[in-house]
Amino acid sequence: MRIVEILLVEAPHKPGYMAKVLGVIGEFGATVEGVNAVRRLDKDTIWEITVEYDDALSIEQLFEQINLLPDTFITGKSDRVFNRHKQGKIKTISTITIDSLEILRDVYTPGVARVCQAIEQTPSKIKDFTNIQNTVAIVTNGTAILGLGDIGPEAGLPVMEGKAAILAEIVGLSGVPILLKEKDPLKIIEIVEAIAPSFGAILLEDIKAPECFTIEDELIERVNKPVFHDDQHGTAMVVLAALLSATKQSKVDLKDRVFGQIGLGAAGMGICNLLLEYGVEDVVGCDLSNEAQKKLRSLGGKPLSLEEVMATADVVVATTGVKGLIKPEMVREGQIIMALTNPDPEIEPSVALEHGALFATCGKVVNNMLAFPGLFKGTLDADVTKITHPMKIAVSETLSSLARDGALVPASLNKEAHQKVAEAVYQAAIKQKNEYL
Repeated sequence: MRIVEILLVEAPHKPGYMAKVLGVIGEFGATVEGVNAVRRLDKDTIWEITVEYDDALSIEQLFEQINLLPDTFITGKSDRVFNRHKQGKIKTISTITIDSLEILRDVYTPGVARVCQAIEQTPSKIKDFTNIQNTVAIVTNGTAILGLGDIGPEAGLPVMEGKAAILAEIVGLSGVPILLKEKDPLKIIEIVEAIAPSFGAILLEDIKAPECFTIEDELIERVNKPVFHDDQHGTAMVVLAALLSATKQSKVDLKDRVFGQIGLGAAGMGICNLLLEYGVEDVVGCDLSNEAQKKLRSLGGKPLSLEEVMATADVVVATTGVKGLIKPEMVREGQIIMALTNPDPEIEPSVALEHGALFATCGKVVNNMLAFPGLFKGTLDADVTKITHPMKIAVSETLSSLARDGALVPASLNKEAHQKVAEAVYQAAIKQKNEYL
């Protein structure tokens, strides 16, 4: 496994000294991911250096080697990541400055009673006179947090706050984390259905498979507003975008090729589902779970073994969490391979290319942050009650079209790209809305 550490190094403020430190880090076998001068002293500078290294190496040995340099030593590890989480990453703020008794009486009692009565008489006015149409519930029970597994809802809260912060920063939506200490799918469905009136949309997050499938499907039927499980569909949309770019660059028609999915958990099943909806007719996949294999078959895909998938598929995506699962000898000449497990993929892209792959990449490229902000913004602006496959495909096609200079997708922090995704989703939603009128 690759480990990322942030080191604090004090070194003389003279030419060449930082180069010596970086040289030691390189000889140790670590990769430098960032260098930042955090404090200037009288004759020295304290540097914050982000390094990535294999867990087989001992970071203490690197400390010793740096400390052997003249007048240079490790002062500690930076707590930058923890510092950015102190007191949380989100808060609720007022959109109105309450600095007079008149304003207070308007926004609260007695004035607010008139607005309550207006909504009682015409329920749709809740979208005009509250923030509900810009508010997303981010719901988890903590059973599949990142790659950490079932660590509980409280331990998953930093992830939910992160989602909320992204929604606020990127598209101006208010995300509200909802932590459920419950694993029974039917009870989760009942709880979310009960709190749904508070929100414009429901984002299900980090709920393990196969329960996540039942929960999402049932809530879509019960709740008359958008419900979306990001682990399934967020990843799927960005994968499809990356595949559209990769196949275009490789002069391959994705719809005419055999697609193979290795790993049929939440992400893998979401990918298969979206690709089938996109028009890929030949989808195969593998998973150790018999239930997952049956679900793939019900979608229109064909379950195979790992070896059969690699021997059959022209385009392969892996989302298993198993480092090195795809052996080099399994790679076929001309395959497109996306091994998406982080931090260590099922096969390193360089290894896949060496063994004949036409195109190969890993999970550092596919980030579902590219999909969900614009998807929710466009959906809520269009005022529709369901997120449909055409809306998801609009996300993928837009992201692929915005990729530049050989990239598969735009940069995650490209706000213009997020806005264009929101516009594409809005147009797809309005089109469907008009077709049903």
